[in-house]
Amino acid sequence: MVAVNFSSNTILSTPVLQRARGVGRITASQAGGKTRLATLFQEGCGKIRLPNTHASSLEAVLINTAGGITGGDHLQWGATVAPGGHLVLTTQACERSYRSTGDFGRVHTHLEVGAGAHLDWLPQETILFAASKLDRTLEADLEDGATLTAIESVILGRDAMGEDAADALLRDAWRIRRNGRLIHAEATRLDATSAERASPSLLSGNRAFASILHVAATSDTAEALCARLRTLMPGTAPIAASANGERVVIRAMAPTGLALRRLIVPVLIELTGAGSLPRLWHL
Repeated sequence: MVAVNFSSNTILSTPVLQRARGVGRITASQAGGKTRLATLFQEGCGKIRLPNTHASSLEAVLINTAGGITGGDHLQWGATVAPGGHLVLTTQACERSYRSTGDFGRVHTHLEVGAGAHLDWLPQETILFAASKLDRTLEADLEDGATLTAIESVILGRDAMGEDAADALLRDAWRIRRNGRLIHAEATRLDATSAERASPSLLSGNRAFASILHVAATSDTAEALCARLRTLMPGTAPIAASANGERVVIRAMAPTGLALRRLIVPVLIELTGAGSLPRLWHL
């Protein structure tokens, strides 16, 4: 027999903090000209709800019942839409990344879009609070003729409270593939330095920013779409669009979250397969 002695000091010096874990996955099939639910899996704080709509597409709302993300939390979202289908994914509200005393909170999303199908990845903004740490990844695999509209937007602190979350940290990576071939990769990183917040080539004092990607079926379609989008953008606003091959990329910045929405909503409406945004997006 081996005697093991535990002291109260040892126990108190190594606290084990509760952390949130959540998984949500949805698969959509296509039948009778309408996209329908095939499978749904949810675990922990990751929940998915399916509101009734009159559209032929299937809309799913992702919910983090933990109420936000902090250091050590881990959320995983997954979605698959069958060939010819149309799936719309959004969130119940803005996600919140709270103060972390240690590790990064992690959010990983994996999307699969069948041949000729369309998927709208339309989460609402993520609000970074002071001293928060968020590591986020988005992966998407598209088949022939599949199209995708995806947005990730960030607000640094709460507008009403006058916060700027100057010490918040963010790592955000995207990898988009067509038939296994990488067609789009990007990475955003905030290191809580004054230069990245104030520099004219970076945030230029703005506290809200968004990246939007649309993958079209062909490069000609992408070029025409980019030209239409530019007509919707105010000439003096910090928002711009570019087309490269089958991709259209839009970047936007604004001093507040509300100002950012006013810039990006007309663009998103033009890009989505339904020509409208989910009801939860309406203020």
